[in-house]
Amino acid sequence: MGSAEQERYLAELQRLYPRQSSRKALLEHCNRLLESYALRAGYRVGEQRPDDLFYQLSVARSGVLNVREETRSADGSRVAVRNQLVELFGVDPFVRYECPNRGPACLVLNPQDGTPLLTLVRDHTGVAELAKAMTFLIRDLQKG
Repeated sequence: MGSAEQERYLAELQRLYPRQSSRKALLEHCNRLLESYALRAGYRVGEQRPDDLFYQLSVARSGVLNVREETRSADGSRVAVRNQLVELFGVDPFVRYECPNRGPACLVLNPQDGTPLLTLVRDHTGVAELAKAMTFLIRDLQKG
């Protein structure tokens, strides 16, 4: 993904999210995609007591992304929140993901170490779009 592609992508996001900086537009776009492709209990047929998984990204500080994970029982009786800080300086900004042939989920991998960072509903197009937006966001955050 070259800088010309990034320029076009950011220009499109500026049209979608007017009056926002490119960083805020990227964050907003990522968070909307995370909301759209959240892994909800309804997708997890056959699992005993499946939970809904929701994520939100924010900038913790310069070069650090905060990933907020909320696990919520389908009936709303249990909620657990976990925050994970991802240091971005010195990592490959290209976000990778896996969508196994079986099962309801895709995994977005942590750019630091390749471990699962996000678990989303299995939708290749949606997860590819999120990975692209996150790649551009990481590049932006690596600038400081």
